[in-house]
Amino acid sequence: MGGILGNRILLTAIIADATAQVLKALVCLAIEKRWCPERLFGSGGMPSSHSALVSALAAGVGIREGFGSALFAVSAVFALVVMYDATGVRRSAGRQAHVLNELILRLGHVLEEGFEPRALKTFLGHSYPQVLAGLLLGIAAAWISLG
Repeated sequence: MGGILGNRILLTAIIADATAQVLKALVCLAIEKRWCPERLFGSGGMPSSHSALVSALAAGVGIREGFGSALFAVSAVFALVVMYDATGVRRSAGRQAHVLNELILRLGHVLEEGFEPRALKTFLGHSYPQVLAGLLLGIAAAWISLG
């Protein structure tokens, strides 16, 4: 099978991402004792689906093209940037959104008349354990599928 559907590295990365999304909903169910369907498509949470996606991609490229190849180097650097962003910029943005939501709740009475506050999304980034879990999931998916 040729073309995009025959690209096992790409399909493995997508499957790793989807698996992480399902695991997020199951983790929410186990911890919060409630079904969280929004976790199936949202960002943030355990494990990091972004980390699973890019680590499966990088590991898959390494397995197929060689861990000394330029293509692996590019995909590994890409994966590191994505994982750094998940724990840095996006996590900070989520924390700021949480603070802003609290301020709007507390100071809503001083806002202009007719202002309709909408809560900002706070589940944006990841903790280090969430990124590590996504990384390990992605590597395992690549080794199972391509190793």
